[in-house]
Amino acid sequence: MALLLVLLETAPTWSAPAAAAPLTSSASGRCLDVRGNVDTQGTTLDVWDCNGQANQAFALTSAGELRTMSGTRCVDAYDDRTAPGAPAVIRSCDGRATQVWRMNGDGTVTAVRSGFCLDVSGAATANGTAVVLWTCTGRANQKWTTPTTPPPPGAARPCDLYAAGGTPCVAAHSTVRALFGSYRGPLYQVRRSSDNMTRDIGVLSPGGIADAAAQDAFCAGASCVITAVRDQSGHGNDLWYQGSSQVPGSDRSSPAKATSESLTAGGAKAYSLYINPGNSYWRDGHLTGVPTGAAPEGAYMVTSGAHVNGGCCFDYGNSETSRKADAAGAMDAINFGTECWFGGCAGSGPWVQADLEWGLYSGGSQSWNTRQRAFPGKFVTAMLKNNGTSRFALKGGDAQSGGLTTLWDGALPGGYSPMKKQGAIVLGSGGDCCKPGGGANLSAGTFYEGAIVAGYPSDATDDAVQANVTAAGYR
Repeated sequence: MALLLVLLETAPTWSAPAAAAPLTSSASGRCLDVRGNVDTQGTTLDVWDCNGQANQAFALTSAGELRTMSGTRCVDAYDDRTAPGAPAVIRSCDGRATQVWRMNGDGTVTAVRSGFCLDVSGAATANGTAVVLWTCTGRANQKWTTPTTPPPPGAARPCDLYAAGGTPCVAAHSTVRALFGSYRGPLYQVRRSSDNMTRDIGVLSPGGIADAAAQDAFCAGASCVITAVRDQSGHGNDLWYQGSSQVPGSDRSSPAKATSESLTAGGAKAYSLYINPGNSYWRDGHLTGVPTGAAPEGAYMVTSGAHVNGGCCFDYGNSETSRKADAAGAMDAINFGTECWFGGCAGSGPWVQADLEWGLYSGGSQSWNTRQRAFPGKFVTAMLKNNGTSRFALKGGDAQSGGLTTLWDGALPGGYSPMKKQGAIVLGSGGDCCKPGGGANLSAGTFYEGAIVAGYPSDATDDAVQANVTAAGYR
């Protein structure tokens, strides 16, 4: 009883897993694991690549038990030692004092009886490294995250923030996470090579991270490609690879491989949409809420400065329904790459620019834009907003920390007022792709998440979205 009182009096300030969920080491990104997936008393714990199996799922009960192996075993502080170094093991759940745990606000997990922390031995990061009980130091090898812990602030996600600012998402795409706090549907579809079967990959929990384990299980022993990125906004603006039957008349594009890049977000494994030349996605969205003509519009995406080139054109945003380069102002898409057609770009790139058709713009004209800068980091936030008649703005930032840099906020280039947007959506190519004889599909780039909104977002909304992105824990 005394031990239970201690547990209650030191209640965690982060959301411990009430349902079975992985615990991911902050040091390595690998999961707490019952060694060898063996359901035998006394089996030790280690860290291993996250795979979604029962031996990597842990749930904290109201009694302080840390249950695993489908709830049949409890993590036990082996033989109640008073010196550090004992292994953590599993045993039958019997209420003994060595099976009472506390999850702390800093991500550490403490054995209430001894006060020792679950520790990845020697601060090593390799698969199979033992997990032991050690004096609490607060270092990364003693900190654990769970996908049931939502990123601050609360349940809000980027599209919730856009809606609160009066600029609702009309298209929302990600292979990594939900962009609405309540979203529980599919994020993307994969197709495996062995039998051409497809599967939608959803989220681990409403508003949560992608269920990468479901993809791993479905694609085991075969290669997989991403055939579609689902729209989370409710407008039906799914993006299909150009070359699929859902994009008639396209034959110059193929789907991206589904396993080219894995990452972690919110402490859980996920996959990116890793686009190489010849990969691109499209949706004729003009009947489902995407702004057209001179209507105001905003967009953002999380991308990477580590996988880019100078090929035309790694875009995300509003494009032609005709898939032809129709006119100045027929596009309104974020561009990210190392091509700089009209000047105004500092360094060697990559840069956040605007593809407005018939030109990529780093600012409002071909003159030098002293505010432009390169973003070569691993995770990059890119933003574009356009009031449709006179003004557009470009912003960029580190998607792991910090705020946004305003790269341009001023007049549209000459000949682009008013805008002539057509309302289709493109990802991974320019607008004139991918019909016979068409081009604009030579780019490389990485897409993690992004959205298109109706209206011109405020700077406060931009900042709130960036804060939510940095809190998502991209690693």
